[in-house]
Amino acid sequence: MPNERPVLLFVVNEPYFFVSHRLPLAAGAMAEGYDVHLAAPDNNVWAPGAFQTRPFFADRGITYHEIPLSPRGMRPLEELATIKSLYALYRNVKPAVAHHVTAKAVLYGGVAARLARVPAVVSAFPGLGYYFAASNPGARLVRLAQVRGYRFATGHPNSWVIVQNRHDAETLRRLGVSDPERTTVTRGSGVSLRDFRPAAWPEGPPLVVLPSRMVREKGVSAFVDVARRLKTSGIQARFALVGNAHPSDPRAIPEETLRAWHAEGVVECWGRREDMPEVFAEASVVCLPSNREGMPKALMEAAACGRPIVTYDVPGCRETVVDGSSGILVVKGDLDALAESLGRLIQDRALCRRMGEEGRRLAENEFGVDRVVDRTLEIYRALRSAPETVSLLNGINQ
Repeated sequence: MPNERPVLLFVVNEPYFFVSHRLPLAAGAMAEGYDVHLAAPDNNVWAPGAFQTRPFFADRGITYHEIPLSPRGMRPLEELATIKSLYALYRNVKPAVAHHVTAKAVLYGGVAARLARVPAVVSAFPGLGYYFAASNPGARLVRLAQVRGYRFATGHPNSWVIVQNRHDAETLRRLGVSDPERTTVTRGSGVSLRDFRPAAWPEGPPLVVLPSRMVREKGVSAFVDVARRLKTSGIQARFALVGNAHPSDPRAIPEETLRAWHAEGVVECWGRREDMPEVFAEASVVCLPSNREGMPKALMEAAACGRPIVTYDVPGCRETVVDGSSGILVVKGDLDALAESLGRLIQDRALCRRMGEEGRRLAENEFGVDRVVDRTLEIYRALRSAPETVSLLNGINQ
């Protein structure tokens, strides 16, 4: 008997990203009656805790389709192969809604969806990335090409754009990539308030953690410099880097650099951890001096765990903190202010507790995953009930 459930097809650049950020949404969609599919490259084997992709998703009722999509590659023939693969997949699976997550999925999935006449498209930008933050000539050239591609990809006549902070929403509107009437700002992918909850305050020397991929734009070097400065000044604290990076990522901090920092004793390198609630339970302060984010999930999790946050006052990061209440916002690149803010919290446990309590309240009011799932399902409903006022073929020709 033919499957009568509408197909919801996600496209992402890494299966592991879908597991860490979108499984609750998939479960919510299945409860709503969708037949959920996932298209992604089978490239998760590098990560600790890696899983067998197809069986993992099959066990959760999700149909997995492997596609040739390089998260960071820019080889024209490979990129064209990705679009052709997605076009063939859409023609075969016939999704009622295609939900593209991350930059390449939005771009290539959006192009293929328009050509394949997919009825409804959601384009989700977790962040605008390096090329929208950098100002060098090469980055500006790439950004110009991306904007032109995004305009076509998001120009589907029955589509919606999801971003994670208001700065990104305004940027995409100004560039003509999104329609404000069909753009929603969500608090990232949300956080489970049941899994991430306050724990007893840790004993011993305060621990400051940076939870992130070990890539340059996350401010890893700034964190290490400040840790060195504070230790040299006599402040008794531990500093830990929690995360890793894909070995092929050109932005990754080299392994030899991480080993040297660890050997110096300035920071502890914990690598990627699958038990982040326990990591935050050990921490007294959470720090992320990132240059730009969409909406950093690690900081939302830290707030839910009742830990104060020190981060740069940049898009995405600033949305996770009420400055002076649940944490401290620091001007981007101001290492003196970053060191002063961390030192202040390290030496004032009562202040840490008060800020942590405010962070938990903020998480309960703003960051719960159920809120994000409900808002996204509302978008699906709106798209599927939208009147067919413009044919998809005409939309392609606009």
